[in-house]
Amino acid sequence: MGRPPLVLGTWGKIRRYQEGPKSWRATANYRDFDGKTRPVERHGASGAKAERRLLEDLRNRARVTANGEVTPDTRIRVVCEIWRADLAGQGKATSTLNAYDDALKLHVLPGLGELRVREVTVGTADRFITSVRDKAGPGAARHAKTVISQVMRLAARHDAVDHNPLREITPAPSSKKPARSLTLDEVRVLRAGLRADKKAVTRDVPSLVDFMLGTGLRIGETLAVTWEALDLEACTVEVRGTVVRVRGVGLVIQPAPKTEAGWRTLHLPAWLVTLLKAREHVDNVWNVVFASQLAKLRDRSNTNADIRDALDPLGFGWVTSHTFRKTAATLLNDGGLTVREVADQLGHKRVSVTQDTYFGRAAASPKVAELLAVIDETSP
Repeated sequence: MGRPPLVLGTWGKIRRYQEGPKSWRATANYRDFDGKTRPVERHGASGAKAERRLLEDLRNRARVTANGEVTPDTRIRVVCEIWRADLAGQGKATSTLNAYDDALKLHVLPGLGELRVREVTVGTADRFITSVRDKAGPGAARHAKTVISQVMRLAARHDAVDHNPLREITPAPSSKKPARSLTLDEVRVLRAGLRADKKAVTRDVPSLVDFMLGTGLRIGETLAVTWEALDLEACTVEVRGTVVRVRGVGLVIQPAPKTEAGWRTLHLPAWLVTLLKAREHVDNVWNVVFASQLAKLRDRSNTNADIRDALDPLGFGWVTSHTFRKTAATLLNDGGLTVREVADQLGHKRVSVTQDTYFGRAAASPKVAELLAVIDETSP
């Protein structure tokens, strides 16, 4: 007869392991209120310290899982665990979850994890965000702020704090660069240069760039396009997903674009249809159009590096894969499409995103002077 399971909300024997001169690990099996038994471990400079930390965490965990309670004395790391567990069932994109996990591991837990909820004041949070920005840059600071703000929002819902202190922090001013896109002449020079580059051709860079220019798709969406999603007779492509890297699994096609508005069917220009019809169909497990040289999914980072290698010698060092998306948006806007139509092409739910981020402007139009001439009554 097997050993009876642990009672819900309790833990088994605590074991200590020395991992270094001043590094100990204490571990125990804990039975959660969903009936699953999970290993929980904590570290400390000594065996006793690691065990005390583990015991405190187990007691907090038992109180939280049993009563759904977060108190002012609950450690931030415990609230982070609860928040992250809740997040897993909300259908967030894999890339979003990875970004949150990085922010937790690299910044939030090392910087605030051992504080109690009541100790995260406006001043504490402000100093933390400033420290992250100084050490890792504004992007890392934004991610860290998003994570700790959501964690403290959870604590506020449990009445562990009066309000979310992150709401009082003024975001650091940032100088956002204006959108820059390629002109039509630059597009033609760039395409010709890529087609003349044997190494770029071997890496399939010209075709990838052509597809992004001709559709305005993100690079992850482009790499996820399958032959089934193409209808070359109707000259359309369905945007069904994006390539992401799942930790512990590898590259997969996430069966959903970045946003709900990302699900869309786009019309392809005739020149791109001609190129696709002439393209060799390489057998691969995912049946993607742009497979790697080993007939697998292409990694976004590696593909961006291939594009970078091809563009630098051509004098387009400032261009990224996202520049092709901005270029497509600008050409469509200049061609007379409404902002709503361009936003639908790009998969944006809000037209403000399209206007503020994706339209490149090289020079003001001389037509403006003609139109404003009506202000002067003496003008002909």
